[in-house]
Amino acid sequence: MNTKNKKSVGLHALYEDDPVSADLKVFGRVANQDRRGFLRGAGLTSMAALLGVSFIPYHRNMPQGLIPAAMADDTTPFSIEGKEGLTILNDRPVNAETPAHLLDDAVTPTSRHFIRNNGVPPVEVDADRWQLTIDGLVEKPLTLSIKDLQDKFEVVTRPVVVECGGNGRAAFDPPASGNQWTYGAVACAEWTGVRLADVLSAAGVKPGAVYTAHHSADKHLSGKEGKEAISRGVPIGKAMDPNNLIAFAMNGKPIHPMNGAPLRLIIPGWPGSCSQKWLQRINIRDQVHDGAKMTGTAYRVPKHPVAAGEKVAKEDFVIIERMPVKSLITHPATGTMLSEKKLEVRGNAWSGERKITQVEISIDFGATWITAELGEQPNFGAWQRFKAQVTFPEPGYFEIWAKATDDKGVSQPFGIAWNPKGYLNNSMHRVAVRVS
Repeated sequence: MNTKNKKSVGLHALYEDDPVSADLKVFGRVANQDRRGFLRGAGLTSMAALLGVSFIPYHRNMPQGLIPAAMADDTTPFSIEGKEGLTILNDRPVNAETPAHLLDDAVTPTSRHFIRNNGVPPVEVDADRWQLTIDGLVEKPLTLSIKDLQDKFEVVTRPVVVECGGNGRAAFDPPASGNQWTYGAVACAEWTGVRLADVLSAAGVKPGAVYTAHHSADKHLSGKEGKEAISRGVPIGKAMDPNNLIAFAMNGKPIHPMNGAPLRLIIPGWPGSCSQKWLQRINIRDQVHDGAKMTGTAYRVPKHPVAAGEKVAKEDFVIIERMPVKSLITHPATGTMLSEKKLEVRGNAWSGERKITQVEISIDFGATWITAELGEQPNFGAWQRFKAQVTFPEPGYFEIWAKATDDKGVSQPFGIAWNPKGYLNNSMHRVAVRVS
């Protein structure tokens, strides 16, 4: 088999139209009735060689049409001021994700927190002069400095997961438009601020309030005056949840400029787009907010299942609210070569507004599962650490899979249904290792 020529075509391209046929062409993997792909002699040898090992012990359990994780992942590093090891996706606006193995902390360091921008961040910010306005359907409109927030309201600190709604978009087939996030558009930094509900209560939310509207200092990419890059909001019931923060500190220091300095919202359990950065104004409205990236198909999914590639009418989309159950393997890094058969697998798990009750690990393509040791949730909205000891029975290529289950009994699927914008991919995370 001339694997060099086959791979030069592009592995994902080969698998796009007919993964079962691609299995046979690339690896000699034969489809069986149980949807597992058996690797015949030459095919097994070829795949193992491409993966840098002599044998793949559990190849019989590998689902047909599955590209090995070692070939599917790209963790090219990128650096930006105040950040380390991030992978850049585009530079206008700046968007960068964190390779999974750099998220191996209970609290994500600021230097490793992903960046998700929609427009051009403000060039200069003065925290001492920054003001936040609360207006609209309120009894008493407020204009507050950061010092006012600190002096007039209780200051709280807690770790909270912030995750982009499009995290995992790169895995959708056919491809969905937007930043091609793999796994790293998520973080759990420690945020310090005041409760959004306390500030709204001080303003006196009037009867008839339906939604918040968030406004910020970043500029639209077009540079057009008055045109907002993003202006999202949440239902008033969610806004009054005591777990939401108006944050002015990140990991005990001023917020990083790319993460919303000097003031931003933190809305646990919902898409990161609700946690408006460079926050200047919260307007209380009597209707669902219709600001930038609140209408059309932005941060929305079809309200019913659709076929891959199907066109969906705009009226059939609904706004994303709670984020789904998910887990991330943070150790080992994918592609690791192991000299020992025993290994500690570590990672993080979270589920929108819910708690994780179980995380399971598999090293045999999902044929059997090991229950991981699961840490407690520090507070609402934080992720939970997990770890498990695994033993590889022999040398070769292995994949480590993780599956989380939340307190409503919902578990991560192996794969999820396609949607046009590539949102909410919570399929199981898998990493590749080679045991020598």
